[in-house]
Amino acid sequence: MKTLLAHLTGLYGPSGKEEAVRQAIQQEIKDYVDEIHEDVMGNLIAVKKGNGSGRKVMLAAHMDQIGLIVTNIDENGFLRFSNIGGVSPFNVLHRRVVFQNGVTGAVSYETELEEIKNLKLNKMYIDIGAASREEAKKLVQIGDIAVYHAPMADRENRFFGCAMDDRAGCAVLVETIKAVKNSPNELFFVFTVQEEVGLRGARTSAYSINPDIGISLDVTITGDTPKSRPMAINLGDGPAVKVKDSSLICHPMVKNLMIQRAEEAGIPYQLEVLEAGGTDSGAIHLSREGVPSGVISIPCRYVHSAHEMVDKNDLENAVKLLTRILENEIA
Repeated sequence: MKTLLAHLTGLYGPSGKEEAVRQAIQQEIKDYVDEIHEDVMGNLIAVKKGNGSGRKVMLAAHMDQIGLIVTNIDENGFLRFSNIGGVSPFNVLHRRVVFQNGVTGAVSYETELEEIKNLKLNKMYIDIGAASREEAKKLVQIGDIAVYHAPMADRENRFFGCAMDDRAGCAVLVETIKAVKNSPNELFFVFTVQEEVGLRGARTSAYSINPDIGISLDVTITGDTPKSRPMAINLGDGPAVKVKDSSLICHPMVKNLMIQRAEEAGIPYQLEVLEAGGTDSGAIHLSREGVPSGVISIPCRYVHSAHEMVDKNDLENAVKLLTRILENEIA
């Protein structure tokens, strides 16, 4: 898990440019699935055929990460930018970022800003070390996207770095594909694109697959840091079974199935109510005439920062829980 997660989080993959992540995942799973293909949107869809008359289950984790898209290059070579996904000005301030071609830069802000609390993205810029617009244009073009440059580090069971949202979910799906040996259900593992900008890949792939059940793997915030917003999610206490977020109210059948399988196997779990934010299941459950859907969430501190933190035990228990669900009949 550590090696896989370090590899996946180190890959460049903002929304709309997930190619490197898709290729890496395909190499990891191609020998463990019956079918694998890329759809029109860029979703990677891998199928494990069932051995009986079970349900058609769609599992989704998104490959994309948030980013900064260049909107203007001024005469002195500084890059103005807008956001791709949910970017906080305080999370990107004075962070190193990297473009797809390897050019790196530092994010800073207009120093005449009177109060830092008023900081907005339109008062910020990326400094790539260029001395003029002409020099900068040899390195970066309008529309190029930068992401955090923060290789994964670890301490004992804690992993931290950029893009845990949602390469952690992708890693769980990869390990689950390898772990599931025999299932009565037809399993569609979908590594989706453009989740951070509107659940787009999940919407189109769910329509195509037309599953009986949908389950997403994504991260969720925690409530276990000093003076954090109260939330009953702690790092290391197990994967979370989602009850609700702003994109869906999880179907009671799917939610109860997750709880039942966790309790049968003695797998620690938590219950999650996320007040803001959504997951791919928000799109899956509205596909066609509706799909009963739920979410297994990975507790993650400092979401959408350069140093998102997850716990190895939560990841491994998520694999165990998902494997137990998939290897058994689903009513």
